[in-house]
Amino acid sequence: MDNFIIFLALITFCSTLIGGAVIIKFKKYLPYFFAFAAGSLIAVSFLDLLPESLELSNSIGLPIRNIMLVIVFSFFFYSFLERFFLTHPAEGHEGHNHIMGPIGAGSLVIHSFLDGIAIGAAFHVNPAIGSIVALAVISHDFTDGINTVAVMLKNKQTTRRAITFLIFDALAPVIGVVAATALDIPQTVLALILAFFVGEFLYIGAATLFPETRKEMSKGIILAMALGIIVITILTSLI
Repeated sequence: MDNFIIFLALITFCSTLIGGAVIIKFKKYLPYFFAFAAGSLIAVSFLDLLPESLELSNSIGLPIRNIMLVIVFSFFFYSFLERFFLTHPAEGHEGHNHIMGPIGAGSLVIHSFLDGIAIGAAFHVNPAIGSIVALAVISHDFTDGINTVAVMLKNKQTTRRAITFLIFDALAPVIGVVAATALDIPQTVLALILAFFVGEFLYIGAATLFPETRKEMSKGIILAMALGIIVITILTSLI
């Protein structure tokens, strides 16, 4: 495996761990991190992943409708995942409240594994797109670390158990990268995988992260989101 891919995988690991620590120490700045991540994820979906998926599908004769259906399914899948596993139950259901911690954090671990698959799959296309996807995932994994700790602690789990799930969440994308880069992925599957992550990144950016920024729509929030978009725009235009 390329050393650069290993390096990026290790950064995702560190990004997740740092995110889990930041939720405690720098909580008041979280909206700005969310805004940057939202902008970068939405931009990378439209400026990088989607064009690459469509280009691949065109080269192999895969109907564009299939790509679009995968994007819609992906968006719905993550909406379903968040609705039934990452939301908090109503007050008065304490037993369910306890179990929702591991369920929610476990779902985030699976999601982080899929993020690693996204990086590995993108490197199958070329190192440039792989690097851009990795940057988007690194930005998102920071918030994944935050969310993992938050879900556990809000559902009456101990700090020790929260840290355990945080470590699992940090390791998951590394394992995903290794799994994806070790496999020979057919172009048809690759085009569909990229399309799947278009839906995922759009959902996370527009439906999960962006609403968090609306709680504090200051000029700083808008600038942070614009910065995320600008960074991805520059990267995609340079390579």
